[in-house]
Amino acid sequence: MSSSPSGLPSPWTIRYSRSKKREYFFNPENKQSQWEAPEGTDVSKLKEYMIKNPLKVRCLHLLIKHKDSRRPASHRSENITVTKEEAIEELKRYEEELKKDPSKFEELAKERSDCSSFKRGGDLGFFGKGEMQPSFEEVGFALKVNEISDIVESDSGFHLIKRVA
Repeated sequence: MSSSPSGLPSPWTIRYSRSKKREYFFNPENKQSQWEAPEGTDVSKLKEYMIKNPLKVRCLHLLIKHKDSRRPASHRSENITVTKEEAIEELKRYEEELKKDPSKFEELAKERSDCSSFKRGGDLGFFGKGEMQPSFEEVGFALKVNEISDIVESDSGFHLIKRVA
């Protein structure tokens, strides 16, 4: 019988393998680890838990830096002079365009993003907790798959974020 919200029997936990790029199961009492869910797991509860509490997410983003950004330079300009207000106004225009056609996210990121991920349509790949700036991470994990965020501020500038996995 399961005693945790994850559906795993106590004391099992879910961890993420960086080398295999997938989750595995770990028992901290006896240090046992395994790829398959341990005996006694409520599999339907585990699947539901993993959807609601992913260990990693994959997001695209469109970043517009401003003169007060952590590093006010990009592939587009060695010295960004855009103000915070101008960056927000520009991002609002992209936000409106994406409300009409969300499928244009990658295209817009390639055209305008100040992040080097512009080459990949803004794709940052998979990331886990503690790997991104807190405001970005919080929104990335809160989004549903294919959902696009409102404007998010981080030390890097202002973002629109789309979760894709």
